[in-house]
Amino acid sequence: MLNQKIFFGIFIVFGFSLPGIAQQSTSVFPTNNIDFLMDTDTTSMIHVDSILIIGNRKTKDYIILRELKIKKGDSITAVILKRLIKETRELIYNTNLFAEVDIEPSFISPSKVFIRINVKERWYIYPNPIFSLTDRNINEWWNVYNADLGRINYGIKFTHYNFTGRADQLRLNMLNGYNRNIFLEYNNPNISKDLNKGLSIGVNYIQNKEFPFKTSFDNQLVQFRKDNYARESLSVLGVYKIRKGYYRRHSFSLQYTYIRVNDSVVNSKYNSAYFNSTSPSVSFIDFGYGFQYVNVNNINYPLKGEIFSTHITKRGLGISGGINMLMLDVSYRKFIPLPKKYYFSLQGFSKIKLPFNQPYINQRAMGYGNYYLRGLENYVIDGVFLFLTKVTFTKKIFSVKIPVPFRFNAIPNIPIALYAKTYTDGGYAHTNIETRSKLNNKLLYTSGLGVDIVSLYDITTSLEYSFNQLGQKGLFLHFRSSF
Repeated sequence: MLNQKIFFGIFIVFGFSLPGIAQQSTSVFPTNNIDFLMDTDTTSMIHVDSILIIGNRKTKDYIILRELKIKKGDSITAVILKRLIKETRELIYNTNLFAEVDIEPSFISPSKVFIRINVKERWYIYPNPIFSLTDRNINEWWNVYNADLGRINYGIKFTHYNFTGRADQLRLNMLNGYNRNIFLEYNNPNISKDLNKGLSIGVNYIQNKEFPFKTSFDNQLVQFRKDNYARESLSVLGVYKIRKGYYRRHSFSLQYTYIRVNDSVVNSKYNSAYFNSTSPSVSFIDFGYGFQYVNVNNINYPLKGEIFSTHITKRGLGISGGINMLMLDVSYRKFIPLPKKYYFSLQGFSKIKLPFNQPYINQRAMGYGNYYLRGLENYVIDGVFLFLTKVTFTKKIFSVKIPVPFRFNAIPNIPIALYAKTYTDGGYAHTNIETRSKLNNKLLYTSGLGVDIVSLYDITTSLEYSFNQLGQKGLFLHFRSSF
């Protein structure tokens, strides 16, 4: 009698079909019900009888099975099964191989469950023309260079995000215009039988008509310009990767770089500290080690979980002088869901470069990548030590799915979600050079409010109205995507 009550309770809470009652329907486990509570005896075991994957036309089954926290033959309680299904769905989705992932368990007997994994593959091939900016971001291009169309690079970009169905990526960029660039990279995260080792190799050649040779007192990049190409660089990179479990990754990298600039750049008229050398060319090797822990609900727009990463880079074979550098880069991001669709995030970044007497090419601090304060996007702050914090409160306003008016399996609909947010940032960048800028060696802070529009493939458009300590305010635009 007790066992019957236990099974009947599981049936009511999970919404599964009882054999002999609704044999023609497939019941679905409500994985999106965060408030689901198990009301039955959690000591009763459920046996995973079989697992079926549906919808992966290109992706190999074992690439998906690698992400599963549920294996065929497992015997686990219902409450643990619910949790593992949710975590498995997040792991599969965070491979960036699928637009949709659904996991449907169904009882085939009172103690056996059948797991069906439904996926919709993304569109993996992107052969498209490129019109890219020479500048650091769209805000600099718009505000500093008045949206000058002459600063556009054009060409073609080919990317395959699942080249052989093993989550391997092939990228080829060919650019002309204000800059020239040829870039080729192949990244395979699954080169071993146990699917926990990967390899990435790439080559990148760039020619620039314009490039920054110093930073002004007003924290603006001062550009060196020539009618012909005044700077060229070649880099060859190899990365060996090891994945431990589901969330931890190690990487070991080796990169060779050659850079040559116009002879005038390295004299006292422009910047004799550009290379910390009188030679207009340098070549060096970077040795790197990185560790990353990623456990979030959505790698592209996380609302729950945490990300920790650290990277150590040794540039050059010497200890000091020239371009020799030892750099430690650490970041931590925490995302916390709150009641009523509110969310909180705290992000911290830190970087130090030794010795402090670094050439200009090693002085990048704030104003690049994730290292910026919202409201100071138009400024570049050099330094050999920095820390940066970002605090954000977010509220989900709505989400909808707009059907595509024509049949296209890779894009059955266009999801749109709108989030409102308010934020405050703080940071500090230190340099010991005498010609430091006005924003160096002092505490910086900004604040603001804005909206995030998250759409197809987690493409995020951020509109942010920010205020900074200089008394300035303005609207800033940011784009982020998984490709």
